[in-house]
Amino acid sequence: MNCVDLLARVIEQVLSVGKLLAAEWDRPDGPRGSGDKAEVDVEIEVALRRELLALLDCDFWGEETGRRLTGHEFCWVVDPNDGTSDFLLGRRGSAISVGLLQNAVPVLGVVYAPVTNDRGPDCISWAKGTGGVLRNGQILLHRLEHLELAIGSKLLVSTAAVNKAELNAKLCFPAEFIPMPSIAYRLARVAAGDAVAGVSLVPVSAHDIVAGHAILIGARGVLLNQLGNPITYESEAYLSKSSLRCFGGAPRACQELSRRNWDELFIAP
Repeated sequence: MNCVDLLARVIEQVLSVGKLLAAEWDRPDGPRGSGDKAEVDVEIEVALRRELLALLDCDFWGEETGRRLTGHEFCWVVDPNDGTSDFLLGRRGSAISVGLLQNAVPVLGVVYAPVTNDRGPDCISWAKGTGGVLRNGQILLHRLEHLELAIGSKLLVSTAAVNKAELNAKLCFPAEFIPMPSIAYRLARVAAGDAVAGVSLVPVSAHDIVAGHAILIGARGVLLNQLGNPITYESEAYLSKSSLRCFGGAPRACQELSRRNWDELFIAP
């Protein structure tokens, strides 16, 4: 399987279903759904599942349409709208996330945010064999392996960070924290050079992170769990709950972040 050739076709499918997400955002009465469930999520995943399995008929792990695990070498991992809750609250930056595992290792990722605050439609991708991360069709030469937390660097965190801004500022120091929906999009933007690391402080499953993880690999980055260990996907249990917290980006920065006392944020005032 040539992942480079496959990537172009996956991007085409993701951009196509991205029109559904953008149209949902533009509905006069707002997106359909409540809480963390939007009707468009299922519509997008049904379309993606059909088209991705037509490209490569293998195992499938989806957030909305369930899983098919047969022991195949390859497995598609899909989140049709990572950041649904924020999307339904009117916050820009949720993203379609499509990853591909080969023997439990990420080898392809596409993360597409059709509606953003600062960039317009933004598609970030990578596949094993490409020369680097792609952003909206342009190859990037950005690499993460030598970056560290420093004054002026940025951390991408969840939108909940604004509720305890002072404490988050302390925990992220010396970096500046920037809240945004979608851990998949945070990880992809880190790989594209927008920040030194992306963080999730709540449990994540494979559909949340595999695509972003793949793109980080393309930028020589890492994805670590709450213990500072590399996140893996070699069992159904790890696909279901990949980590309790995750830190993706520059290796030294992520190691340092994993050692900080994030529990402070969850102590009731």
